[in-house]
Amino acid sequence: MRFARLGPAGGEIPVAIDPDGTTYDLRPVTSDVSGAFLADDPVATVRRAIEAGDLPLLPDADSQRRGAPVARPGKVVCIGLNYRDHAAETGADIPTEPIVFMKDPMTVIGPDDEVLVPRNSRKTDWEIELAVVIGTTARYCESEDEALTHIAGYVIANDVSEREFQIERGGQWDKGKSCETFNPLGPWLVTPEALADEGLDPNALALHLSVNGEVRQDGSTADMIFRPSEVVRYLSQFMVLYPGDVISTGTPAGVALGSGAPYLQPGDVVELSADGLGSQRQTMGAA
Repeated sequence: MRFARLGPAGGEIPVAIDPDGTTYDLRPVTSDVSGAFLADDPVATVRRAIEAGDLPLLPDADSQRRGAPVARPGKVVCIGLNYRDHAAETGADIPTEPIVFMKDPMTVIGPDDEVLVPRNSRKTDWEIELAVVIGTTARYCESEDEALTHIAGYVIANDVSEREFQIERGGQWDKGKSCETFNPLGPWLVTPEALADEGLDPNALALHLSVNGEVRQDGSTADMIFRPSEVVRYLSQFMVLYPGDVISTGTPAGVALGSGAPYLQPGDVVELSADGLGSQRQTMGAA
């Protein structure tokens, strides 16, 4: 099952989408795709409601704006340098433990919303990432198998980054990652079961990103150093992961920082896609 939120910013409708594309309005069972909804066996809840005929169809779903598929997360945790080829292109050593930083949750926007190049920015960059959404509270997971039980689903994230702010302005990553609009998310939250039903493995998903039609990133989660279940297990040793939290798991090679491609400017169009997770399209604007 896929969960999404459709409609104008601040007025999104929570929906569930069947494999055949049928879109159900979830408002009879939840006010939003929130942490509380994800923590309470949402797939079973929705299936019962569909069988009972309690969920109306949303026939105009394709014409509505696509919001981020998770209502405002409590936190966004990111993993840096988690692909061997990306570490190599930036000249960094392969990490022996996940590199962890935080991103302001207020950066989360819809997958097709405008992304703003910050004032005084010279190095705004793109990063397609597989993001994990937490479904149940995770503390001190003892194994990757246990960590998997806390994952509600997977989603595409664009970890937009201003490299000068990140690297050259004090050596602290967060301010290069937390500019407004710097986290397009979506279009769907795809449950682990739905991904498996399509014969897809989160540890082997193709990821693609282009800028103005030019392919910049063409990678696979198979090249991760620390796969998503290990990332969740690891993070749970240092912080409590709550329902609705988002974890971005790193980006493959092809970012402007390492490839020498031009950085983003207002008017540029960025397009992203991932196996089973849909696609995004953003036009860059000016802050």
